[in-house]
Amino acid sequence: MSIPVIILLSAAILLFILSFFQKDRTSILEKELEDLTMSFHQETYQLRKRMGILEEELMGSSFSFAQDTDSPKTGVHEILKNQVISLFQQGLDLEQISRQSSLSLQEVKEVLSEIRKP
Repeated sequence: MSIPVIILLSAAILLFILSFFQKDRTSILEKELEDLTMSFHQETYQLRKRMGILEEELMGSSFSFAQDTDSPKTGVHEILKNQVISLFQQGLDLEQISRQSSLSLQEVKEVLSEIRKP
């Protein structure tokens, strides 16, 4: 009975010693997950940065997009038309309206003539 106990005890000690030489799979997986997380955060940061640049470019050129889609006569965005009408109703002259709305004098006249037609 003592021989099987000695064999089992020696096998246990041998396996215990071998366990120190085995690669730790969890640490490898943790390292891979950490690398993946870092690359994900870097890509997310770069995408947000690019989105911010695109938003700035779109905000800067939003009036040119609006001019393409509005009425063919004036090509002035509806918000600018409302601003011109509001300034005119406040009693400003055409040159002041032109400066404040960043439209040419001709465009201001066209917007005001459109509201008088109907």
